[in-house]
Amino acid sequence: MDEFAPVTVAIVNDYPVVVRGVAELLRDDPRLDVVEIDSVAKPAQSVNVVLFDAFAATQEAAGVTRLITDPRYDRVVIYSWNVQEPRVRQALGLGIDGYLSKALSAGELADALVRAHDGECVIELGDLATELARGRWPGQTEGLSAREAEIVALITQGVTNEDIARMCYLSINSVKSYIRSAYRKMGVERRSQAVLWGIQNGMVPKVTQLQS
Repeated sequence: MDEFAPVTVAIVNDYPVVVRGVAELLRDDPRLDVVEIDSVAKPAQSVNVVLFDAFAATQEAAGVTRLITDPRYDRVVIYSWNVQEPRVRQALGLGIDGYLSKALSAGELADALVRAHDGECVIELGDLATELARGRWPGQTEGLSAREAEIVALITQGVTNEDIARMCYLSINSVKSYIRSAYRKMGVERRSQAVLWGIQNGMVPKVTQLQS
């Protein structure tokens, strides 16, 4: 990599608060130039690395495939706290150039993006046992953990518990446990109330807002 030319990065996610949070993590690293932070399905310009934040992505495979097959983007990397082996293996099968855990520090994340740009397929899964996630997510200021927020966001999009378990590689009992915990924090008891809460608290993805 030319030391005088920072790696251009675009961050893709349907939730603006998520994208801004990741951009803040990378903002002070001189090796990177975050050139686009308002992406939904695709960045509008050519970039060295697209960082696909997987938060509450219901069509992850299709979205990643669109990015990989677009010649404007040199490298595509997934950023997620779901780092179970089957999910990582499935993502690698799509042809991604890296899979990074949200447990990584800002410096570790930046290092991984530079390595991906330099041609390495970078797999950094962090601590498989940790629930730590960096950056921001909808519902964070209301007390939801990153995992709880993702599940509530999926509920708000109409995804069933069974499909949430499949998409997030969780047991159905784990999904129900996260839902109970989230509902207590949200002050709701029923799914319809959770959907309304989600709509009122930024859980509707931007792509859905644009289509409505």
